[in-house]
Amino acid sequence: MNSAVAIPGHGLASGPKAQKDLNPDPSTWLRKATPLPRAQLITLCLVRIVVPIAFGQVFPSLADPYALILRFWTSTKDPSQIGFFSGLVESSFAVSQLLFIYHWAWLSDRFGRRPIIIIGTLGVAIMTIVFGLSKSIPELLLFRCIAGFFAATASVVHTVLGEITDTTNQAAAFPLYGPLIGGSLSNPAAKYALFDIKLFHVHPYFLPGLVSGVVSLMGVALAYFCLDESLSTKRRSNTGSCTSSTETIENEIDLKLPSPTARELLSIPIIRALCLSGFALEMNGTSFVVLFVLFCYSPIQQGGLAFPAEITGYALAFTGFIAGITQLFLMPLLLRRFEAAKIYTVCIAAWPIVFLILPCFNLIARYGLMVNEATGELGVHAKAILWTGIFLDLALSRIGGIAYPASMILIKNNVPSPSYLGSTNGLVQWFMCLSRCVSAAFASSAFALSAKYNILGGHFWAILHACIAIVGWWLARSITVNSKTTLS
Repeated sequence: MNSAVAIPGHGLASGPKAQKDLNPDPSTWLRKATPLPRAQLITLCLVRIVVPIAFGQVFPSLADPYALILRFWTSTKDPSQIGFFSGLVESSFAVSQLLFIYHWAWLSDRFGRRPIIIIGTLGVAIMTIVFGLSKSIPELLLFRCIAGFFAATASVVHTVLGEITDTTNQAAAFPLYGPLIGGSLSNPAAKYALFDIKLFHVHPYFLPGLVSGVVSLMGVALAYFCLDESLSTKRRSNTGSCTSSTETIENEIDLKLPSPTARELLSIPIIRALCLSGFALEMNGTSFVVLFVLFCYSPIQQGGLAFPAEITGYALAFTGFIAGITQLFLMPLLLRRFEAAKIYTVCIAAWPIVFLILPCFNLIARYGLMVNEATGELGVHAKAILWTGIFLDLALSRIGGIAYPASMILIKNNVPSPSYLGSTNGLVQWFMCLSRCVSAAFASSAFALSAKYNILGGHFWAILHACIAIVGWWLARSITVNSKTTLS
């Protein structure tokens, strides 16, 4: 029995075609995979890395005792406010992105994906370059806010990826993520003789912005020349491409319908579950990085590991390596064998374990066999157990990270109507962006509170975030339930 999903207030059911997309027929697993549009995917990969590069551009500057803010700080200003303004510059990008991410997605449903991606990528490129030429703190804030405004188009990239793939090839296409540019390019005049010129002395943070901007402009060029319109209604009218009569009728109906509001989309149980579990998932990922760094840095008697900064950096580099391996090899294998909803639920279930394991490492450090009581150096066996556990926990966190691309597939497969994919994607990304805005501050505050009052031996933060992760897992379970009920 077909039970189509309806948009409240529109009176439109998605019909047999959408039902087929909602719960792909297992027989499609045996079909030959549809060839992937390689030029399109390469373009999306480059455009995809523009936002994380732009977002991470400021971090190398602020990681060096507020060096960027100090450049514009006069002796008459209160030094205690430096931390406040550095945090403001750091968060303004994400907040601005949060405010406009759904609106850009909604516009992409009306005017097409391609123009929105080109406009957003070009805006990010320009703002990333001029950020390095800032001459005051208000300029820093203004450029970061405008960059976040244009970066809010990032969710449209996920939408295009969903529209140019199908159930036979999405397992190979969806593991798309981009790296960040490091801090080695900041203040180049003091580091490299090649850049010992006036421009880089006056603007020491212009080079990383310039490199980031050039990458963004490359994305603009590729998007203009290589990216085809993926919104079916716009593609038909712009290119005259042939479509089946059934698809043509559905597209014409979709074009005449007003776009659903966020409230209408949230009234659909599976979309609401994707939004709320996506919020919890993003909180897991963001909070874990913050907590892991604080945990490694804090003294052993305060619940940490007292690791040097470079050791923590090596551990996080290992995490990035594991992430690449899981996305390139493990995730496509899982997606070909299991439903995306099951993968999403199981991967989110890993996060409570990830948080609860961390305090165990502190117990090993506290009560491990000591070679020298004066220095507190761990014995060989204790070190081996400790590092084995840390690497396994970091690897488990990357297993939990597979839920991110699985979420993208679930959005595509459960969208009420194909022409609403942009709005639905934007809504889920809005919840994730909101989580990024609050997660870091929440996690660091929970850690500080635990250490200050020695709550649960200084490990209250782990219990708290494990509980949040369990709530996210419970919300993810409802996605599987709703997916099954649509077949009834």
